[in-house]
Amino acid sequence: MVAPDIHVLSAGSALPGPPIDNAALARRFGMDRLWEEWVDAFIGTRTRHLAVDLDSGEVRYSLADLAESAARHALTAASVDPGEVDVIVLGTATPDMLMPATVNLVADRLGIDDVQSYQLQSGCAGAVQALDVGRRALATGEHRVALVMGGDVCAKHFDLGVDLAELEPSELVNVVLFGDGAGAAVLTAEPAPGSAALRRVVNRLVGLDRAPGQVLEWFGPADRPSGRVAVREDYKAIETSVPTMAAEVLKELLDDLGWQRGDIDHLLPPQLSGTMTARIVEVLRTPGAKEVTRVRETGNNGNAMPFLQLEQALADMVSGDRAIGIAVESSKWIKAGFALEKP
Repeated sequence: MVAPDIHVLSAGSALPGPPIDNAALARRFGMDRLWEEWVDAFIGTRTRHLAVDLDSGEVRYSLADLAESAARHALTAASVDPGEVDVIVLGTATPDMLMPATVNLVADRLGIDDVQSYQLQSGCAGAVQALDVGRRALATGEHRVALVMGGDVCAKHFDLGVDLAELEPSELVNVVLFGDGAGAAVLTAEPAPGSAALRRVVNRLVGLDRAPGQVLEWFGPADRPSGRVAVREDYKAIETSVPTMAAEVLKELLDDLGWQRGDIDHLLPPQLSGTMTARIVEVLRTPGAKEVTRVRETGNNGNAMPFLQLEQALADMVSGDRAIGIAVESSKWIKAGFALEKP
């Protein structure tokens, strides 16, 4: 049985501080011009936004700060009062603390209470998982409005004293690849002027017997001196697997909806880096679709990214337009995606 359509009223986003370009990173870490050129050529990300001040080391934004700001933007754009929200969901790989859940701190700041709340611990697919949870909650008919959010802040994992020349490639790539941010969307059970119908959501774990592509450690006082690296990734596995998984998600959505590749007006591809995103788009082969890409300017900001793309797509979509969004979680391999249509 196909679930009824849920409607996306709006999306909003929040990025911390001014954009930091590759030259600024190179200066901060004492790297030369060749390193800067390597980042430009092989990573393809020009700028990113960071919650930590590179000069002082001060953490200036928390995930709760950014998620609250993104949520307020989305609620205002939808003309929805926080008191109308029945369900609130947050997808993140980097909560501010283990408890209380960041989603509940954001709800408190917004004045939201006596509602269902969920926090999903996930990488880049967490934003789509949040959409899925919000969609399913509204599809029961018991609720009217869901506020779904995604975001990540890597400040607690950013070591400003590190010598980049000493890092392994699996660690070095994280210094230039990632940024911070948050995004949000307002979902409703009923259509409204300007809304887009959420036609389908794909959310599937496919990591059985597969090694993690990325590991993000969380240290407590007892295991902090363990010697384990805080962040590492198998970028070769990611480079090989993500384009294939993205193509599988696209095919599943198209087959399920009876759409053709030429029917897609807006493509929101996985946003690993500028270079990787370009490769993925080539694999997806969606002629005529407008590519909605933000990663070159914002860095890979994890669960914020699908909402940043969604915000832009909603602004560009006109009556009859169709959009496909895709995200892949590489830590234990989740492929996810969604289809939108503007009636």
